[in-house]
Parts: sequence; C-alpha cells; structure tokens
Amino acid sequence: MEVLTSSIDGVLLFVPTPHHDDRGFFVRTFDTAIAREHGVDLGPDAQDSQSRSRQGTIRGMHGRRGDGEAKVVRVAHGAVLDVLVDARSDSPTFGTVATFRLDDTDCHHLYVPRGLLHGFQALTEVADVCYRIDRPHAPGEDVAVAHDDPDLGITWPLPVGPISERDRTAGTWRSLIEHR
Repeated sequence: MEVLTSSIDGVLLFVPTPHHDDRGFFVRTFDTAIAREHGVDLGPDAQDSQSRSRQGTIRGMHGRRGDGEAKVVRVAHGAVLDVLVDARSDSPTFGTVATFRLDDTDCHHLYVPRGLLHGFQALTEVADVCYRIDRPHAPGEDVAVAHDDPDLGITWPLPVGPISERDRTAGTWRSLIEHR
C-alpha cells in the first residue's frame, strides 16, 4: 500500500492495490501497521460507520469542537468528491481546501486528522461512504459550515441534491474561526 501526502498538513491518501480476477476484486481497506508507520493511530475507541447518499447529495462541511476527531474515509460503492478544509488555527495550511475523488474502483482512502472540516458530494447514483473514527460521536461537539460558504469557495461538480436540515442551517467559516 502506497501512502501519499496532500496539500493539507497531516492529511494522507492511502493507495491500496486491488487484486482483480474474473470473480471481481479483493482489496485491503485498512492496515494498522502501515497506518502507524505514518503516524496514524485511531486508538482503542475507534468506531466504524457508513452512509448512503443519492447522486448530488452533499454531506458537510462537518467538524468537531474540542479535541476534534480523526478518521479514515473510503467509498465502498460509487464515487464521491471528498472535500477537506483545515480549520486548525495553528496549522501551516490553515484555511486550505483540498479535494479528492474517492471511488470503489481505485479504493483509495483518506486519513483526516483532528481539526479539519469534512464533507462530500455523491457523484454516482448511489454512494456508500465508510468512516473509521478515532472516538465515540459526541453530538454536543459537532460544528457545521455551509457547503456553499463564499469564503471557502468550494466548487461542487454537480447541482446540489438533497442536504440535511443541519447542513441547510450551517454556520459560516468566518463565524467558526472567530468563535474558537
């Protein structure tokens, strides 16, 4: 498995090697030893979750107050445009937006360190996204920034499909950074 760095400090792209044959394919989706070699340890309280989204759906931009959360994100079915924003005020890449295409063909998965905002848009009819998060969910620590916040300038490739009430009423980037 190859591990690549990105334009945001601490973000890693894990590039596994799918093994294809006439039955389909097999791929290792996570390897603790390789992750640890690159400073990624999700700890003993890791939780796995999965979401399913229809084409055009945007989920995000989400983060957490306090200690934040680290996660590994991958697509089990379909494809998404995955978007990260560095919200760590002490980071050399603070405010940087980075995008990644994640799909069920390349099987890349993304390590998102604590302190980043995360979101995605489903590019295919159905997209199943799997998350391995380093600590239990704490709803009281959730933060959300509008997916169309002009200060972030995120370009979504498809017309915006369904979004949740939480995302429809999300705050602004400016408000998030002013109230840290």
